[in-house]
Amino acid sequence: MNKPKMATEKGNSRVVMLLGQLEKMDGEVMLRDVETARLVTAKILHLIQTQEKSGKEVMSKGSSGMEVILSSLEVTQLIQFYSWFSVLGRGRRVGVFVSKGGTGVLFQILISASKELPPSEELMLQLHSLLAKVGPKDRKFGVKARLSGALNVTVDVMKQNLQNAKVLLPCLQVLRVYSNNSVNAISLGKTGMVEVMFKIVGPYSKKNTSLFKVALDALGALLKSKTNARRAVDSGHVPVLLALYLDWHRNDTRHRCMLIRKGLLVCLRNITNLKVGRRAFLEADGMRILYHSSTECLPVRTLDPLINTSSLIMRKCFPKNRLPVPTINSAFHFQLPQVPPGGAVDQLYSQLSGGEVTQRIHIIWICSLGLKKKSFFHLLQGYSFDFSKSASTTSSSTYLFSSSSARFSRPAEVPTAQTPSPKQIPDSQNVCTSVKEHQTLSSPSLTSSQTPLDLDTIHLSKNKEGINIPTPDRRTAPPSFSRSLSQGHMIDNVGSDCGSEGTEDEGGDAPLLEVPDTAQLLPLHDPDLYVEMVKGTQSVPQYAEVAYPDYFGHVAPMLKEPLLDRIYGVQRSKIFQDIERLIHPNDIIDKVVYDIDHASPMIEENSESLKFNSQFESGNLRKAIQVRKYEYDLVLNADINSNHYHQWFYFEVSGMRVGTAYRFNIINCEKSNSQFNYGMQPLMYSVQEAISGKPHWVRTGTDICYYKNHFARSSVATGGQKGKSYYTLTFSVNFIHKEDVCYFAYHYPYTYSTLKMHLSKLEDMRTPQIYLRQDVLCETLSGNTCPLLTITAMPESKSSDHICQFRNRPFIFLSARVHPGETNASWVMKGTLEFLMGTSALAVNLREAYNFKIVPIDGIKDLNRQWQNPDPELHPTIYHTKGLLQYLAYIQRAPLVFCDYHGHSRKKNVFMYGCSVKETVWQSNISATSSDLQEDLGYRTLPKILSQIAPAFSMASSSFVVERSKESTARVVVWREIGVKRSYTMESTLCGCDQGKYKGLQISTRELEEMGAQFCLAMLRLKRLTSLRNHQNLLDLESDIIGTQSKNVSSCTTTYVLEEDEPSFLEAIDYSAESNDEDPEPESDLCGDVQENFDHLSDSETRHRN
Repeated sequence: MNKPKMATEKGNSRVVMLLGQLEKMDGEVMLRDVETARLVTAKILHLIQTQEKSGKEVMSKGSSGMEVILSSLEVTQLIQFYSWFSVLGRGRRVGVFVSKGGTGVLFQILISASKELPPSEELMLQLHSLLAKVGPKDRKFGVKARLSGALNVTVDVMKQNLQNAKVLLPCLQVLRVYSNNSVNAISLGKTGMVEVMFKIVGPYSKKNTSLFKVALDALGALLKSKTNARRAVDSGHVPVLLALYLDWHRNDTRHRCMLIRKGLLVCLRNITNLKVGRRAFLEADGMRILYHSSTECLPVRTLDPLINTSSLIMRKCFPKNRLPVPTINSAFHFQLPQVPPGGAVDQLYSQLSGGEVTQRIHIIWICSLGLKKKSFFHLLQGYSFDFSKSASTTSSSTYLFSSSSARFSRPAEVPTAQTPSPKQIPDSQNVCTSVKEHQTLSSPSLTSSQTPLDLDTIHLSKNKEGINIPTPDRRTAPPSFSRSLSQGHMIDNVGSDCGSEGTEDEGGDAPLLEVPDTAQLLPLHDPDLYVEMVKGTQSVPQYAEVAYPDYFGHVAPMLKEPLLDRIYGVQRSKIFQDIERLIHPNDIIDKVVYDIDHASPMIEENSESLKFNSQFESGNLRKAIQVRKYEYDLVLNADINSNHYHQWFYFEVSGMRVGTAYRFNIINCEKSNSQFNYGMQPLMYSVQEAISGKPHWVRTGTDICYYKNHFARSSVATGGQKGKSYYTLTFSVNFIHKEDVCYFAYHYPYTYSTLKMHLSKLEDMRTPQIYLRQDVLCETLSGNTCPLLTITAMPESKSSDHICQFRNRPFIFLSARVHPGETNASWVMKGTLEFLMGTSALAVNLREAYNFKIVPIDGIKDLNRQWQNPDPELHPTIYHTKGLLQYLAYIQRAPLVFCDYHGHSRKKNVFMYGCSVKETVWQSNISATSSDLQEDLGYRTLPKILSQIAPAFSMASSSFVVERSKESTARVVVWREIGVKRSYTMESTLCGCDQGKYKGLQISTRELEEMGAQFCLAMLRLKRLTSLRNHQNLLDLESDIIGTQSKNVSSCTTTYVLEEDEPSFLEAIDYSAESNDEDPEPESDLCGDVQENFDHLSDSETRHRN
């Protein structure tokens, strides 16, 4: 080391004089006169120890006293170095000591001392004690140790002192820091340190517990290396670790050695990162050992770190299984149109010269849309008015859906619950068997032994007590039920679903199911009309049934439903119940009770198994397996023609017992986290409650959690990614009615037939002042019509001025429900439509201000990412919607606002995504001057208005960044290609709100419909701003609304697209440790402190698809 030159010190203190004297002695002089050097340093040490001022002078900023002393220590190797470090290397001075090269000095002294024969035990003890304190403060400690040779010195000292706990302890402490460097860990493994560690660690003992603790920490750090972990497995150390853990668990009854037990679990956790480690763990009966030991720890809250780590190990080692279905592809599929590889434009380029291409492309663009120029004119301008009639002469819903009804009209089943087997039917002429109970079917199609209930032959009479509809079997019925059928057909009551005990005589009066009259509460719902609409809806599975909730309707309950408070430990207890299946396989029933892929077994009359069904519109249950007496695994069906998208569920349950907690596990969820972990509950609809006058979907369920399970996902469904697992949504329900029929849903269902019914009822709401037009935009792949609505105000008269004003109103373009599972978007759209068709002064002003073009439902599969290049055959709804927008831009009538209603599964509140060049550039850290990013702030106006008037809306959750992954979405394409600056996606939560008026509440249809109406009110405020003639005043007003403009958008919370509102849940499990054996060993010299947090194990992943 070069001798540092002592800086000129102020004052003439004794310590400064001594430091100067020491500095004048160069290396050779100091070696010749060692005693003098030691005498001087001893005086300096004495002054520092006795005078605080002297210590400050040596350690002060700008002083070179530390370098002088270290240089002296390096040359003379003073025996007082331990005392020196105790003074210079304590508290904050450790960092100064390291920065001045103190670590290297200690390594040099260690290497020199090791050359003495024999090495001084006291010297080695002191040196390693110092290194153990310095190591965590030096980021390059491991690299320095390896390059200087100190690593091997420590290994030799340890091997020579295995029985000397006094020397071994500081050596282990240093080894623990060495091993944090991955290269060091591999090197130490080659020298046999893994075997040495297993010699040190022993069974339970009250002695040397500190030694065991440090040894296990060092061993855990070594086993992070896959090479070392594989070496431990090959040496048979997995059973040893399990035996040691069990021994410490049994003897540590007062839990004073929890850190040692945790250290053993950490070693097991690192070993089980390998496949061979997991195999060895299972062969050593590790699942049973950890399961029983963890179960015994559950009552003690302070042992949660042990339980969490044990749970992680068991879940990793749980054998991966495939889903219990024949194929991951959807059970339903249809043949897609064959699209030629080259389109019309490609053919043009190959056949025509460049001069003709542009003209021909324009023609193809107009013609290939299916809506030629005249057709667009018909949709936009072809208005005719007859003021003598009570309403405008426009297309009606009858016209809109008549073709579909005529072509696809079929027998449909009214709500039923259970179908008796053919052997149970006493008289086939008097009993009509329902298709409703598809557990008895070999396929979704009807069999010859079952006669569907033809609604065309049924008379649904309405009396004072309500609407009467048929019911499925003849077993039981409450006295209030009665029924009447044409042609003398008789169908009994709901039986096991809604009846009291006992049976009726076959010759008695057949019962009727009393339907609650909800006409006053639901002006847009009509059960009779809904059944008619169902008959005209084409579904790929050819459903012929009607679910009770869709038939009865839903009235939003008046009581607010708060977010569910999660009980601590619920996820852990559910995971342990899953692990019990492997520990005690004989306790598992494993009985298939519902399966749409195969003929479901007949559920006996007195069976205790629940009965499931989802053979109705929007129903989505593929398989139900009874695993325990009151527990069922449920498998959802993938989207049609798909092998993934398992989120939406809607199914029926019957045959339940009162007061029994049933557990339902949906085992093939895909998203890595869910709002079910943060207060969201599934929805339940009770037929008994509906009949008693409470037709509500209500939030229900306890012990709700969402976690990764042991079912492996196919790489085909994950885009080639391997090692992915499904997730389980589990919840428990206590049924309050005997023999009820209950429906469960992910969110409030809103079927295509419901939309058709609502549009038909909207026609009845129309007044002479409302212009309502319903056109067919296109036909979906399933054969259903996609409606296009036009809503505005009728012109005041036939005068040219009024007609001109009518035709030149700015367009507002709204669409919704591009994702089939986002039913909340449909409820928001319902609120918008009802407001637009209302008679209030605000609704009148809004219709007079704008011309609304609305596509209320935009797809049967995930089409939102197809907007850039939609195919007319594969994506007809997107293709024609985009074509209409392109035409509006072509005639210079682009919409003032475009908004696509969506639902968000992993965030709370309602919020918007917009488009901003400036905020995107700032977010991307692209260098650009302000003059290059001049942008109208109008894109922020509408969201800010909504944040002021809509209680559920959150500006803080909104974002205006255009991410690369969103470039094919509707809002970005409409903004970029159509030129609509106010192009938005409005996302509505599926869970609830964490701000504003509805903070802490789960969202209901009332709040969703209110949001749709509030959007209309925001459009009125926007009209007042955009009607100003002075554009600068408009910007000023918008700035006032927005508030202060952020100069740095990167610091604004509204800039970022947050994947989740919530932090990772405390009980979630970290699967980042799962890895493949083939992963290469890291060779980088990265060294850091071991940061283990066993109390907070995370399972959140931010990968997310809206």
